Parts: sequence; structure tokens; C-alpha cells
Amino acid sequence: MRVSTRSDYGLRALIELAGHYGQGPLQSSEIALRRHIPEQYLDQLLTTLRKAGFIRSLRGPSGGHELIRDPATVRVREVIESLEGSLAPVAWLDEPAESTDHPHQCGQREIWERIREATCSILDAYTVADLLEREPNAVTGRYSI
Repeated sequence: MRVSTRSDYGLRALIELAGHYGQGPLQSSEIALRRHIPEQYLDQLLTTLRKAGFIRSLRGPSGGHELIRDPATVRVREVIESLEGSLAPVAWLDEPAESTDHPHQCGQREIWERIREATCSILDAYTVADLLEREPNAVTGRYSI
């Protein structure tokens, strides 16, 4: 599995918001600066993360974005699936047998299923809070440089 920039940046943004959980919103410019994410791209990701139910966006001078779920309940798998879609290593793995031209009883199926299951298991084992704790300079509520 190759993690796209979309998932990398999306997780970075959520980690930043997790460090400020319960302390009010952060502006996207601040998140972009702290996490080295192009701001226009971040705005697109934040829209997706809002629609997926991870964050809330508030307008106005004191507005911004904030995590609406406890970071310890946000699994990395959920985030990546909301940004990327299926974690199947081959597209036909998720398709019903009648709607694909790939034979569902092929010799490859087992390995692709096992890869998907292992990937899902690993990603389910980590939360955004776990990732925040692993930050070398993690300080809740403040990013240290």
C-alpha cells in the first residue's frame, strides 16, 4: 500500500487539531504553517474531513477548525478510508462477482484479501491520539519548534 499525499497531509492536520482538542478552533493558515501543508490543498482536505464527521469548521474572526471527536477514538483506518476510499490493493476485490470481468476464484484473490486484512488491522490499531503521542516535540495545545 502506498499512502498518498492526501492521507499524509490529512493525518498531519488531524494530529495538529488533536494537540488542541477542547481548546477551540485553529485557523487553516496556522495548521498549514505548523504542518508544512500547502494551504489551498489543506482547505480541500479539511472540507473532506468535515464531511466525514471528524472536524467542525467555524466562520468568523475567531473561527477555524476543531476536532469534534476525542482523538483517542479516531482510528487511522477511518481517516485514510475517508480520504482515499477502499483499502483493497486491487479494485476488483471490492466489486461483486457479477459486476467485474475479473474471475473471483482466481489464484491471486487470497493474497490480496490477506494484504487488505493486514493493512486494515494495522491501521485500526492506531488512533490520532497515538500519533500525537509519538510526535518528538508533542506538547498538547502548543507546537514546539
